[in-house]
Amino acid sequence: MTRAKDSAVLIALLAALAVGCSGHDGAGPKAPTATPSGYSQMRQKVDAAESAAAAADRDAASDTDH
Repeated sequence: MTRAKDSAVLIALLAALAVGCSGHDGAGPKAPTATPSGYSQMRQKVDAAESAAAAADRDAASDTDH
């Protein structure tokens, strides 16, 4: 009985794997061929947010040192 249950679980896992991978053509997603419009503005906003977050971290660290 255990062997039949193990076989059923194995078949179910293999079926799930086959269904989950059926939509892929290769090992990974294809790289975009061109930069999307608005990318440079988005990149500037991300850089500004990262800079502001780093400055806030520095301020918070200096406040606790005093």
